[in-house]
Amino acid sequence: MTTEMGLVLAILFFAFVLLVSEKVRMDVVALMVLGALALSGLVTDTQALSGFSSPAVVTVWAVFILSGGLTRTGVANIMGDQVFKLAGGGEARMIAVIMLTAGVMSAFLNNVGVAALLLPVIMDLARRTGTAPSRLLMPLAFGALLGGLTTLIGTPPNILINEALVGFDLMPFAFFDYALVGVPVMLAGVAFMVLLGRHLLPSRDITKASTDADLGMIFGFQERMTFVKIGKGSELAGRTLAASRLGAALGLNVLAIMREDGRHLAPGPSALLQVGDDLIVEGRLDRLQELHGSDNLQVDDQAVELGSLVSADTAFAEVQIAPSSPLVGRTLIQSGFRHQFGVNILAIRRDGKIRHTGLSDQPLSAEDRLLIQATRMQLKFLRGILEFQSIDQISIEDVQDRYGLQERLLALSIPEQSSLSGKSLDESHLGDAFGFSVLGIVRNGNTMLAPQPVEVVQAGDRLLVEGGPEDLQTLRGLRDLTVDAERTIDTEMLENDQVGLAGVVLSPTSTLDGKTLRQLHFRDKYGLSVLAIWRGGTPHRSNLRDFPLKFGDALLLHGSRNRLIVLGSEPDFLVLTREAQEAPRISKAPVAALIMAGVLLPVILGWVPIAIAAVVGATVMVLTRCLTMEEAYRYIDWRAVFLIAGMLPLGIAMQQTGTAAFIASQVVDLVGEAGTTAVVTALFVLTAATSQIMPNAAVTVLMAPIAINTAADLGISIHSLAMVIAISASASFLSPVAHPANSLVMGPGGYKFSDYLKVGLPLTGVVLIVTLIFLPIFWP
Repeated sequence: MTTEMGLVLAILFFAFVLLVSEKVRMDVVALMVLGALALSGLVTDTQALSGFSSPAVVTVWAVFILSGGLTRTGVANIMGDQVFKLAGGGEARMIAVIMLTAGVMSAFLNNVGVAALLLPVIMDLARRTGTAPSRLLMPLAFGALLGGLTTLIGTPPNILINEALVGFDLMPFAFFDYALVGVPVMLAGVAFMVLLGRHLLPSRDITKASTDADLGMIFGFQERMTFVKIGKGSELAGRTLAASRLGAALGLNVLAIMREDGRHLAPGPSALLQVGDDLIVEGRLDRLQELHGSDNLQVDDQAVELGSLVSADTAFAEVQIAPSSPLVGRTLIQSGFRHQFGVNILAIRRDGKIRHTGLSDQPLSAEDRLLIQATRMQLKFLRGILEFQSIDQISIEDVQDRYGLQERLLALSIPEQSSLSGKSLDESHLGDAFGFSVLGIVRNGNTMLAPQPVEVVQAGDRLLVEGGPEDLQTLRGLRDLTVDAERTIDTEMLENDQVGLAGVVLSPTSTLDGKTLRQLHFRDKYGLSVLAIWRGGTPHRSNLRDFPLKFGDALLLHGSRNRLIVLGSEPDFLVLTREAQEAPRISKAPVAALIMAGVLLPVILGWVPIAIAAVVGATVMVLTRCLTMEEAYRYIDWRAVFLIAGMLPLGIAMQQTGTAAFIASQVVDLVGEAGTTAVVTALFVLTAATSQIMPNAAVTVLMAPIAINTAADLGISIHSLAMVIAISASASFLSPVAHPANSLVMGPGGYKFSDYLKVGLPLTGVVLIVTLIFLPIFWP
């Protein structure tokens, strides 16, 4: 082994670890690989950047646009409608029709796009026939994956295999060459699911109609619903739901208000509370129990002097937002201002007006002035960054004259038995829940100014806080709430013709992955309550406001049906009912179909390279307004594009340094004597196993040169082993993370990780057996 080979293997090993651990995004890992190869001299600068001009990469992003055009014009919907017409009511027939429909569509469209398009259709079919969605959604995902095996553009591994063959000066596969093995594999996969696989599927319905008791049982939210009463003299009477802080302070969703004049379902943030209201709320009651009585938090009558909040090391300052600052347009929560800069924000001055309340949800504007409390070291740090135009330390007198802060100061004491004792300021929720800013902590006669969010509160502490009378009234009002745990609540009480429950998932093109509901202002923006989030076979019901969303999550929503339709038009979400989907541009459907035919025909006849035909077709899709350029950009999976472009140079390095030949020789030494079938089986198993934990495009880039060198060493058909890599790289059936189509159906289907393994393992065996049978027929 040479030094260059050792370097390539080291880069390959670290890339493998990062991709499997998911500590770093896959596209960033690919760019790291590109940089490492170039800086180490294993590839030239031109070779390092060649992935971005590669016909394979160009074809991938152009096909994403073509697929998007067919989706937006309703061509794909027309094909999907056949599911309803042909499926009937028998489970076996439905599974066969679903898988064949998805398979045919995936031969020409993006796999995960097909799964996303048909997902609401299948959910409606399940509701209509009384079938659990878990019986149909995994077949949908697997049908889309199997269909991608049948054409050149069906899946990125097929395109990359062709690129690898061209790189070795070999004849690439024709457009439908993949169908010679792909079609038998797909048909065998469908037969397996109909005859045996469906008996291994679970029977779960996480989005069943709310009249069914299974909904409360599966999501588990019904056990967290209770009545909370607004009593006489309550400080919350006359306040809006938003001002009551029931959500922010207690983490409770108000699903309905019961009054003498009837039920008021899904009340909005501006709904006014009245004395005698019975609120149906959902959530944990532990925070409410912590507030009850005076054992946890007491208001101190002793005044807090403004001068006690500054020292030789701590001061007040006015910070002005720079016009070019990335903070402009973002709220303090979205920017993570408190955690990023470590300072207390006490007020915002804009156009001569002072704002003291609701600061965390206030989008910042250029030239806003923020009143902050900070240490001298923090102020020095702030002066060195570009987000702020100016930072001026101001005196106690100026703080009072400009902001009237003295009237907003108070002290809160932590009694001996308080449940807040031992919690950090962050965990106490005093800031985000009640709008209090803790400016100092008096402990054992010593004052700690500008405490950090991680500072732990102790019994006997006296907290010096900034907050207005309205914040104290809110605190007292929440303390006075009474809980009626004896009354039972049925989910039927939460629905009528205008309001109901629905499921939603993040769309494949969503930009919200990793963001929280609080950052999205989900409740305020859409007027819908998130009751639970289903992830990895488990429902999550607590602290949902700060629960980072992840692709594959299923959200259970409650609210106006009209609001659900509005949500369905958002490109970031996929509502699991067809009625809520955005209407396609049906008038453009014939145009989009003709464009796709115009792309495929010259490629099939060998007149035009696939990359050129796809780019021209994508351009015409936009010019004819089948989709807008903004939609075209959104339909492109840029992570996949950068992943492939960044990993292609690794394939070049493996070939040039002899690493691919070295690994191929090890494969030959290990299983070569057992015969060709053993070699094919070994490569299939290795590639398929790796594709469960790494993106299949990256696996294809790595395995293609190894397979080609192995075939050359053994003197067997190179095209035969290349086809093995294409098929096995797309055999992503064993886990929900193996392919985005699997992740997409995991939440709505209520699947667990083990469900994929139980069904996917025998299906992978079927694919292997059929591949071994048909390969020698077409590539002896």
